[in-house]
Amino acid sequence: MTDQQTRENYPAVAKEKFQFVSDKEIIFDEVPKTKARGYFGDALLRFQKNRSSVVAAWILLFLVLFAVLAPIVSPYSVKDQDKTYTNYPAYIPFFGERGMSLFGGARIYDSQNDASMLFWRGIAEETGKDPVIKTIKTHETPTRRRGEEVTRYTYDIKINAYYALGIVYKVFTYDEFARIEEWQNETGIQVIYPYVYPGDISNIRNNPNLWYQVDEKGVAKLDENGAFIPVYADQKEDEGVPYDSLRIEGDDGSYIYSMKKSGAVQCRVDYYNYYHYLNGRKPFYIFGTSAMGMDLFSAIGYGARFSLLFAVLVAAINMAIGILYGSVQGYYGGAVDMVLDRIADILAGMPFIIVATLFQIHLAQKVGVVWSFLFAFVLTGWISIAALTRKQFYRFKSLEFVLAARTLGASDKRLMFKHILPNAAGTLITSCALVIPAVIGSETSLSYLGIVDLSSLTGTTLGTLLSQGSASATTAPHTILWPSIFLGLLMISFNLFGNGLRDAFNPTTRGTDDE
Repeated sequence: MTDQQTRENYPAVAKEKFQFVSDKEIIFDEVPKTKARGYFGDALLRFQKNRSSVVAAWILLFLVLFAVLAPIVSPYSVKDQDKTYTNYPAYIPFFGERGMSLFGGARIYDSQNDASMLFWRGIAEETGKDPVIKTIKTHETPTRRRGEEVTRYTYDIKINAYYALGIVYKVFTYDEFARIEEWQNETGIQVIYPYVYPGDISNIRNNPNLWYQVDEKGVAKLDENGAFIPVYADQKEDEGVPYDSLRIEGDDGSYIYSMKKSGAVQCRVDYYNYYHYLNGRKPFYIFGTSAMGMDLFSAIGYGARFSLLFAVLVAAINMAIGILYGSVQGYYGGAVDMVLDRIADILAGMPFIIVATLFQIHLAQKVGVVWSFLFAFVLTGWISIAALTRKQFYRFKSLEFVLAARTLGASDKRLMFKHILPNAAGTLITSCALVIPAVIGSETSLSYLGIVDLSSLTGTTLGTLLSQGSASATTAPHTILWPSIFLGLLMISFNLFGNGLRDAFNPTTRGTDDE
């Protein structure tokens, strides 16, 4: 390179930028001004810069807290199953009593004719709780009847499903009947309503909400003022037990409130108030109820709690076995590696679903459903972790720091678990984090398919809730919606979280994100 080219490529440095130093002065290295950062600190810094993984971590924390706290804060357990309120929508009394749709137990009923609207009106007048939240749309259909043009009206309405249930038939012992009377007197809430003879409502025996005159089709007959015509029973000789409690408006003491029924009494009961009497509170279902009448809010918590604990246990056992197995393979290599690898190949060829099914058929009778299910996961679940550990050992065992430790007399055990394994910890931790959602997905799938029934021990699982909800998805979509949202968020968050750990613990990227 000529002098001219040198001057062009390397321009002269200004003299003021030079600093003269005495040749007698001793120069020391400056103390680093930044704090030293270890391997895990560096990994945490890189993880924090991955926004999707950080969000996933917060979502996971929320889901875990939900699984822990939901069964605690809910007034229900999985054993509380109301066979009347099955597949009912979300309901909170504060919203329902104010006619709100959200958390007000709302359902959409379309094409309701005038007869249906009279039926809802009858429930409202008798119980004092109007089922109709609002009329969404009115349809006018011109039609011809007896040679005349008439307009037929139908209505799309939103109703409170808990109010719409109205009156039901219940059979009580004499003592229970007396206790309900006492509770009514204390609270002022009417539970038992006057009895109605089926003969007075065109022999209709399956509709306890009819308390007024109807025709043979069950349509209400109205008086000249458009009011219902009550047909409450008043023949004292048919009364089951003399009634001494709250009476409905207009009752002068002549109505009877029970009928004899084989050593007990049958009554017409406002189920909403009867529920209040039984449980000491009004219905309160934040997510609605399942097909078994369970509170979905607490049921999802119980199911998720089991799934998470089970998945963590499986991941821990598989990680312990896989690390030990893979360490021996990778460190010793040769014939030991070949024999152990062939054993792993044989086990890996066994389909998991077949193993789980066979274990449930045969082993579950001896050790229990959960233990046999656990054995199915452990039988082959460690193989991938063992393979990953083996690969890491082959990667590190020939490096200089391992050779130096061996030269200084370190034992095989110390070389394996003090020198090599810690360097592979990041990759193995990431693998373990990704095992957890895989276990949850498999457990949920097998429960959904009915291959494994864990409800006898856990009360319910996410897979069981999804299976029950799928049968009523068209009429009660919330039964499958809430478990699906929870499971979807759990699986997506775990995978994003695992991906973030994988990138954070990647040693090739260490220091590349420093600002």
